[in-house]
Amino acid sequence: MKKTLAILLAVVMALTLFAACGEKPAPTPKTGSVYYLNFKPEADKAWQDLAKLYTEKTGVPVTVLTAASGTYDQVLTAEMDKDAAPTMFQVGNAGAVKTWGEYCYDLTNTDIMKEMTTDAFNLKNEAGETVSIGYCYEAFGIIVNKALLKQAGYELTDITNFESLKKVADDIHSRAAELGFDAFTSAGLDGSSSWRFSGHLANMPLFYEFRDDNVTEQPATIKGTYMDNFRNIWDLYVTDTAPDPKTLTTGTADESKAQFTEGKAAFYQNGTWEFAGLKDAGLTDICMIPIYCGVAGEEKAGLCSGTENCWAVNSKVSEADQKASLDFLYWLVTDPTAAQKMVDTLGALPFKSCPESANTFLANGNDLLAKGNYNVSWAFNHTPNVDRWRATVVTALAKYAADRTDANWAEVVKAFVDGWAYEYT
Repeated sequence: MKKTLAILLAVVMALTLFAACGEKPAPTPKTGSVYYLNFKPEADKAWQDLAKLYTEKTGVPVTVLTAASGTYDQVLTAEMDKDAAPTMFQVGNAGAVKTWGEYCYDLTNTDIMKEMTTDAFNLKNEAGETVSIGYCYEAFGIIVNKALLKQAGYELTDITNFESLKKVADDIHSRAAELGFDAFTSAGLDGSSSWRFSGHLANMPLFYEFRDDNVTEQPATIKGTYMDNFRNIWDLYVTDTAPDPKTLTTGTADESKAQFTEGKAAFYQNGTWEFAGLKDAGLTDICMIPIYCGVAGEEKAGLCSGTENCWAVNSKVSEADQKASLDFLYWLVTDPTAAQKMVDTLGALPFKSCPESANTFLANGNDLLAKGNYNVSWAFNHTPNVDRWRATVVTALAKYAADRTDANWAEVVKAFVDGWAYEYT
């Protein structure tokens, strides 16, 4: 009996082992990864640090690729064609929504959206889905070294419009040898710097035209109503400065910034994102004022405030990568260390857990609005085929800077107005 029972047990064990060998192991959930295509070169180090920190904390791989200035559209197009496409990318305006909307995950009910304090700059598709969220708000204007301004005999209150700005700048330029500094830094048109003028300065005529015509979405054509005002401020930039206007095609962003940090110029057109770097360079007595260009009533203008910084999550990648990206976004704005680094790098972030910004330039913008000044919104967000349109404008600006004739300015106007219609079609 015992022998029979032993034989039966052996058979059962053999069958069990046979069945176990034939079974497939239960699949383990795939861990996603994050691949972010960043469009702000000046923030690259911060993004690399954040990616490393998140991977150390969670084990989730995070890769950040930063496109060179002025190349984001081309890089995004190339990367989206690859098998390992970005899981997070930038969709910063209505035109980009039209181009990349089908690749955008609906963020409407996600955890990152629930952390937002405003959806004023979020972008939606025609179905009303939130396809891209504005994750920081910035401003740009004319950065002023108040110490140098005072050394030249002026106070901020002396500058209230284009006429007074020109008066001060002309005087400083005329006394540059005596003072040891000039009025404006280089208006360089190298690719690292040209966006300050073909994008940000170009916002001035676009903003006022769109305000007059109540334009709220990308128009097929523009009129160039305020191009004379654009010419006013551009002429000032390239006249009241040390660099020879004929050399601007090779003038870089680093050179312009260095001129300001080294105390060689009192005025520097740039944005709130420069505050941390200028502070680190030892500049403390600085502020930001509006860009004045001679428009009636501009005494009540504020800074140019808005955002192109909008996150989208790729709807075409795996669910695991989508989840990993959404989790990464949530961590960026809720983890105390990450949120502080984001604020220090980017400025004001509209998320509940993010700390207040210590950025003086943002405070300057808020003060102007509190006094009842109007916000100069980012009209350039409507630019069609932005990189190519700007490149054409830069070419015309460079030619005009080297030889400021009416005929050459007419070419700037043509690049601006006719170029818009061409890129739109």
